[in-house]
Amino acid sequence: MRPPSRAELVAYLVRTGIAGHVDTPRQNNLRHYRRLCQKDPYYQFGLTFDHEWSFSEVLDLMAKRCGVVADHGHQWGIDTIDPDRTVDALDAVADRLAEAAARRQRVMFATGHPKSLADTYRSWKSALEARGCEVVTAAAGYTYDVATEHPPSRRVLVWKDGVGFVMDGGTPRHSHHPFAMRAALADLSEKGQEWPQLVVADHGFAGAAGEAGVPTIGFADCNDPALFLAECEGKLLTTVPLDDGYPPREYRPLAAYVLHRAGLD
Repeated sequence: MRPPSRAELVAYLVRTGIAGHVDTPRQNNLRHYRRLCQKDPYYQFGLTFDHEWSFSEVLDLMAKRCGVVADHGHQWGIDTIDPDRTVDALDAVADRLAEAAARRQRVMFATGHPKSLADTYRSWKSALEARGCEVVTAAAGYTYDVATEHPPSRRVLVWKDGVGFVMDGGTPRHSHHPFAMRAALADLSEKGQEWPQLVVADHGFAGAAGEAGVPTIGFADCNDPALFLAECEGKLLTTVPLDDGYPPREYRPLAAYVLHRAGLD
């Protein structure tokens, strides 16, 4: 597809709801911010923080980095992601992918949103692979159990076309947990293989990679503050704010924009 211009992409993000007025409600955002401040592991994505973040500080940072409504009195209803912040972050992603291509770096892609973001990652993975980058996978078949009201509770790390995610045995599953990325990095170490020089991921895959010190690009919704805090503290290179729950086809203009800016299309 023809890559959109910046102005076209901003308009598209707003029109679809990937940015602008988003489907994630304000009350859900605030609840997640509080749970992060309470050190709930499910919302920390495997990260630790040097600063003791207060709820007010998290909200202020999310207004600055993501574009949620800055008014602390706004407690209910619509919330926002600033599309210009989204595209600024995508510009940074494109520049880092271009660097990875030029240096033929080892790269890893993984997602806690396999039903929405995996195809976007695969398009970037294929472009880097075509330019001599090694796509890293590890610890395939690693399993762990989660507390869930909807069994099965067992999660299995799989790699499909170079992108990692977890399944419940038959279905790709949404995941916040850092365990699979930790296992992948440990597996590489045990085999004497080098870690990736760049990780592109979200949720706990991105958090665990950033926590381990791997250069990491993250993608996060406005109700997932952990990666934005990690970027602020220097553990992530870039965090891209966007609604992360749309069908894969809706992200194609975004993916094309990044490839074009990176010179990889």
